[in-house]
Amino acid sequence: MKLRQVTGTSLQCLGGSPELDNIPVKNGLNPLDFFNSSPPCNTFKMVGLKPSDVPPTPGVKFLSAGTAACIADLFTFPLDTAKVRLQIQGEKAAVEAAKNIRYSGVFGTIATMVKTEGSRSLYNGLVAGLQRQMAFASIRIGLYDSVKQFYSNGKESAGVGIKILAGCTTGAMAVSVAQPTDVVKVRFQAQLTLKGVERRYKGTMQAYKAIFRQEGIQGLWKGTLPNITRNAIVNAAELVTYDIIKETILKYKLLTDNLPCHFLSAFGAGFCTTIVASPVDVVKTRYMNSPLGQYKSAINCAWTMFTKEGPTAFYKGFVPSFLRLGSWNVVMFVSFEQLKRAMMMSKQSLECTA
Repeated sequence: MKLRQVTGTSLQCLGGSPELDNIPVKNGLNPLDFFNSSPPCNTFKMVGLKPSDVPPTPGVKFLSAGTAACIADLFTFPLDTAKVRLQIQGEKAAVEAAKNIRYSGVFGTIATMVKTEGSRSLYNGLVAGLQRQMAFASIRIGLYDSVKQFYSNGKESAGVGIKILAGCTTGAMAVSVAQPTDVVKVRFQAQLTLKGVERRYKGTMQAYKAIFRQEGIQGLWKGTLPNITRNAIVNAAELVTYDIIKETILKYKLLTDNLPCHFLSAFGAGFCTTIVASPVDVVKTRYMNSPLGQYKSAINCAWTMFTKEGPTAFYKGFVPSFLRLGSWNVVMFVSFEQLKRAMMMSKQSLECTA
């Protein structure tokens, strides 16, 4: 049935049955408007779970952040491993171990690793990576809003300066707790699983014990200073950018507070974070992976890179870093927003039935 027009108090139909040719229109309303009308341009369907009427508690944010980060790691870990391999390429120890193996680009690195070491090598250090996220992301992301409110004296809206300060604070706090898991993760990702090449570590717990036995407690917290610097920058760039993009989208009603909004905000945050954090990330990776005595400090590591390999060395692995951070941010923030809402719904349901 095709609708032609509404004239006076009846609806003229074309191609329909005779009994529908003249349908009365009461009070100026067309009973068939439902079929041929389109929604206003400023309305959007809700994709995903609806926001809770009650704001998520700090505990819900803490648990949601850690879980969401683990989900994101499961999807993006091969990209992170490829990034680590590209970042350490050029080091003396890495060259001697790899012999004739050369990595070129993120997908080339992944293909080379699968060909020479098998597909399981892409997930070297996954256990330590998941341990890291539960300890690390829970603090830096889960406590961000609480710290932001603390610095703003409980105000709902905070300025950019307060947001940056909150991001730096939770990033530094997270590193202080989770640094040993990061050291083990990076070393597993850097170690080759080739025939004839002795593996540095055989298991996650054995790695913690071996590092402690060989390098002492400072070995487990090796690279803490560059990692605090990196994660203060990353956390501030990531969370503040996400906050600003999301608030702008909602302010101008470009999208509602749902999945597309979270996707765009997370992707933008990942891009900005990669540009800002890549130099520090490369130094952190090289320093944490280095044998005892190779570098005197993180600053010495950075200076050695600059003098021997030039300034472009600080952006080694940029593409995999962006692919990893961009995709990681999308999966993490989308999961984080949905998990918060799901947990609050469950919490409210339990309270109602209690």
